[in-house]
Amino acid sequence: MSEIFTNLPKVKYEGSKSKNPLSFKYYDPDRKILGKTMKEHLPFAMAWWHNLCATGRDMFGPGTADKSFGAEPDTMEHARAKVDAGFEFMEKLGIEYFCFHDVDLVPEADTLAETNRRLDEISDYILEKMKKTGIKCLWGTANMFGHPRFMNGAGSSNSVDVFCHAAGQIKKALDITVKLGGKGYVFWGGREGYETLLNTDMKFEQENIAALMRMAVDYGRSIGFTGDFYIEPKPKEPMKHQYDFDAATAIGFVRQYGLDKDFKMNVEANHATLAGHTFQHDLRVSAMNGMLGSIDANQGDYLLGWDTDEFPFNVYETTLCMYEVLKAGGLKNGGFNFDAKSRRPSYTYEDMFLSFILGMDAFALGLIKAAEIIEDGRIDSFVKERYSSYESELGQKIRSGKATLKELSDIAVKNGAPALPGSGKQEWLESVVNSILFG
Repeated sequence: MSEIFTNLPKVKYEGSKSKNPLSFKYYDPDRKILGKTMKEHLPFAMAWWHNLCATGRDMFGPGTADKSFGAEPDTMEHARAKVDAGFEFMEKLGIEYFCFHDVDLVPEADTLAETNRRLDEISDYILEKMKKTGIKCLWGTANMFGHPRFMNGAGSSNSVDVFCHAAGQIKKALDITVKLGGKGYVFWGGREGYETLLNTDMKFEQENIAALMRMAVDYGRSIGFTGDFYIEPKPKEPMKHQYDFDAATAIGFVRQYGLDKDFKMNVEANHATLAGHTFQHDLRVSAMNGMLGSIDANQGDYLLGWDTDEFPFNVYETTLCMYEVLKAGGLKNGGFNFDAKSRRPSYTYEDMFLSFILGMDAFALGLIKAAEIIEDGRIDSFVKERYSSYESELGQKIRSGKATLKELSDIAVKNGAPALPGSGKQEWLESVVNSILFG
């Protein structure tokens, strides 16, 4: 196999003073942070769909990037060329994981049987590459939103035939995920939602989605899949209202239908902000419910109301993300998948490398600074002190569920009007973060 990314060397750590664009400024895989190496804290993954498939095409014009990698597009030759390109790319950047949709790997055929045959063929080739390089599969999924058949969703479709086709795709995607040793399987309900309630039975659709997920769990466990199933929340786009609106909504859904022992959240930064939350918020909601599974590492543009999937550069966001991850004890089976694409004018092979360097460095710097915030201790100490009144005998009685409403009412009447709570000191806390980031 000839080299695809010629004149693009293996990217190495050179430190923050380096002016070499093809070097890491902050990501030093062997550097220890809070007892673990950066590589252990940050299991980075390449998204097959954006990095190897996306050309920059948008609703206003065709693509600008050539992702043919020397082969005729939409052929099995092209599928193999993407494998060659992907593994060379990951090796040169030191990325140890990849994520995929079924139809990222191969062109979808006219029949499910032929698509499955192609997936068997290409997964054999991927497995060979994995054995040679040590690169691993983080998670797999099925694209059940792109084809016109999924105009009304997959599990939520009004068509039983479409529902069956979705089940067939999930089965094969699980087969391939297990074959490649994937640690997770993701449901992103790209069209699981509705445009108008005038033609929608919401309860019916949600019950069907849950049934499809339950079938997937049963089948996955039967073939030896021991990893986590994930839901990736997203509030809108393409549907006006999607059932997996945010982490809290998705967690409520899996609990309602008894799926919470198998499912965790795959939190995406851009999706959280589209839901009107911060990235930190959805991470905290997932973690405090024991459902922080994996992360799609990107960011959105606050001036635009859609999913822009930009490579992350906002170090405030990556720092607060890593603060949540560290406080939660890290990711168990998950990783940091760059569900991000280079901007349309950034169309060269070199731009692919520069994009990942940006994202990996942004999260490495976020990890460094999040660890410094924890070691500094002022924020954690302040939060503990802020709730310290509940360490009193009365507070403990409330927290343990032993207090009654009448008892507390009697105390309130006796004590009279309470003093104002202590200051929240938000501005000071934000200055602490600034001093650690820039001090």
